[in-house]
Amino acid sequence: MNGYVSGLPAFLAYFGTGVALLVVFATIYSLITPHKELKLIRDGNSAAATAYMGALLGFSMPLASAAANSVSLVDFAIWALIGAVIQLIAFFIASLSQKGLSDRITGGEMGAGVWAGGIALITGMLNAACMTY
Repeated sequence: MNGYVSGLPAFLAYFGTGVALLVVFATIYSLITPHKELKLIRDGNSAAATAYMGALLGFSMPLASAAANSVSLVDFAIWALIGAVIQLIAFFIASLSQKGLSDRITGGEMGAGVWAGGIALITGMLNAACMTY
């Protein structure tokens, strides 16, 4: 039985670190974007939920890739930080390409939410693939 769970401490360390990094990213993302995702989502704004979930999924993909390919927790955290920065840049690029994106998300415009979430997912997939060194 011992051989079956010998990797459990490493799993718990990576999983716990991954969850913490996801929470930190979600918090920073919410603070940096002009609109207040959680309040909008609580108020039933589907555009905000779509955009925010796209960002979280877009970050989770490189986070998973970094966990699978890293050689240590420090390596994992460094690559997660790189992934987070890329995701934040992606939001600003999405905002530049669609005038008034944040205001449109706040207004509940689904097209804007899908655009922002889609850009985050596309960026996350590319980001994750590039981390498979």
